[in-house]
Amino acid sequence: QKQLVESGGGLVQAGGSLRLSCAASGRTFASYIMGWFRQAPGKEREFVSAIRWSAPSIYYTEYVASVKGRFTISMDNAKNTVYLQMNSLKPEDTAVYFCAADRSGVISRSQAHYDYWGQGTQVTVSS
Repeated sequence: QKQLVESGGGLVQAGGSLRLSCAASGRTFASYIMGWFRQAPGKEREFVSAIRWSAPSIYYTEYVASVKGRFTISMDNAKNTVYLQMNSLKPEDTAVYFCAADRSGVISRSQAHYDYWGQGTQVTVSS
């Protein structure tokens, strides 16, 4: 059974940093697109970032404009884990962050393309 488990969320002051982790189990996700989405209270779930690995060591990434330059997505295939390093956090980054996996092999910003989802981890940024 394929499973994604997020961790690393918490409460941080504006300007601070957090690193989210998404551990995949059940099979290797190296060939999948791995994405991060977030959902703030009262808002739709939105795309944050995604990564695709191309052997032997090329990674393609995408970011939503609001996090570009502040967030970095990375992947450790040996650990079957995806990370989201979040720096210079702002109160508007407050949301539940979800990890997702898409087996299509093409990066998409649409959550409809993603086949597997984690339960989410709360990130709260205080002003």
